[in-house]
Amino acid sequence: MNYIISHDIGTSSDKAVLVDFNGTIVTTVAEPYPTYYPAPAHVEQDPNDYWKAVCITTKAIIKKAGIAPEDVKGIVFSTQAQGVIPVDENGNNLMNNITWVDGRAEKQAQAIMNRLGGTKLFTMIVGTPIMGKDCIAKMAWVRDEKPEVFAKTKYFLDVNGWLKFKCTGEMYAELSGASSYGLDLKKKTWMSAFPLVGVDMKKLPPLCKSTDKIGNGLTAKAAAETGLIKGTPVFGGCDDVQSAVVGSGMTGDGEIHIYLGTSAWVAAPSRTANKFMHGAAAIQSADPEMNLIAGITEAAGSNIQWICDQFFKHEKEQLGEGIYEYMDNVIHNVPAGSDHLICTPWMQGERCPVSSTTTRSTLFNINPIHTREHLMRAVYEGVAYNLRWILENYRKDYGFEGNNFRIIGGGALDKGWMQIIADVTGCNFSVVKNPRNAGALGCAIIALIGLGELKSFSDARNFVQIEASYKPNSANKAIYDKLFADYKTLYLALKKPYIAANSRRFEGME
Repeated sequence: MNYIISHDIGTSSDKAVLVDFNGTIVTTVAEPYPTYYPAPAHVEQDPNDYWKAVCITTKAIIKKAGIAPEDVKGIVFSTQAQGVIPVDENGNNLMNNITWVDGRAEKQAQAIMNRLGGTKLFTMIVGTPIMGKDCIAKMAWVRDEKPEVFAKTKYFLDVNGWLKFKCTGEMYAELSGASSYGLDLKKKTWMSAFPLVGVDMKKLPPLCKSTDKIGNGLTAKAAAETGLIKGTPVFGGCDDVQSAVVGSGMTGDGEIHIYLGTSAWVAAPSRTANKFMHGAAAIQSADPEMNLIAGITEAAGSNIQWICDQFFKHEKEQLGEGIYEYMDNVIHNVPAGSDHLICTPWMQGERCPVSSTTTRSTLFNINPIHTREHLMRAVYEGVAYNLRWILENYRKDYGFEGNNFRIIGGGALDKGWMQIIADVTGCNFSVVKNPRNAGALGCAIIALIGLGELKSFSDARNFVQIEASYKPNSANKAIYDKLFADYKTLYLALKKPYIAANSRRFEGME
């Protein structure tokens, strides 16, 4: 039997997934790595930790599955997006990865927009403002705040580019990852606007496709460190949002899927849509012939984790992983709408449906009848309101119907949460089999296309199975319609107070 090792490089760990050529997930191995918070709005990871995790999990998964290294016919990465890693001419990282959550570059984001006509004009033309979390602003931050690093930088790599270099000794940016920096979606080249904002285009690496074989495969050094065979093919891979599209099976024009993990997103491929609207990005899909509309909400499962850690600590100590099933049962005892308690889930700012570095989470309308269980359900509902807002914007902005979609990610295993999402959105949807591994499966499919084992991205449908389906409860939907309107009003009411409270803390204004 032949296999692909697909590495899902997430926010907290690398999950290695062994996939056979029939699309079956054989086994998985995970290895965590730390995150560092050296200053307000600074969120970093050491890229060397990613490579260590890849080496550990690759060796472990071969041993666990009882296969020979030569049975592995390809290695591919699905990675967290929007990382900025300056490297020198030898590929050594000059700084930690400035992660996708990091919002340090708000000052630079504002300066870029001012240089190009101001925030209002820029937003009118582009469709969304630049944030301190965006790659181009982070590169400008390195230029301004770390000039010695900027001078030594050969290329700015993302996480995928860094790992491809560690495997092959070749430096590339894959198209989907490059679109987070600035890609001309029509020409499939770097955007020519980089010099206008003070970023030398020579510091941007050459481009490759997701299905491309990189260099001559694994170097002797990388093979020794991973336990694989020298020359094992390494593919372009893609960012996690793009691999999830393939792993959801929703690869057709306008087909929507939702990912629920630490963060969340709503995404749909499109042949024609290419505008940034209401915080949703128009980026490159893993399929070179498709664009991708992706609206990322930064805190989803992390909110659930927070409520668990802070309010259900005792139960977690007793139940371990069973805590989430316990929480799933608890929310059934709280009425829909949590007795008018509303949670805005923006614990680390937000990208979509609103773009804000300074906004934070709020629990609104607390009264003496509310319990910790009410708080829990309100958090689940708050994320669902965010998803509904994005879906509504997609209908208005892009003409995507989104009445029948799929959900992937670990959150899809929470049946209570799934029903809440159905009720809040008023939509039917399905959950795929092995939802936690959908992104890794998607990247394995990409590798199989690169090997010629599959003809096209439409073949992804043949690998994706449906495990469960959900329909909205009309009575609950009526309750949520009213609360959803209040939810949107809250953002408008609190936007300016949050700017006043947090703009100095987070180094800049919106």
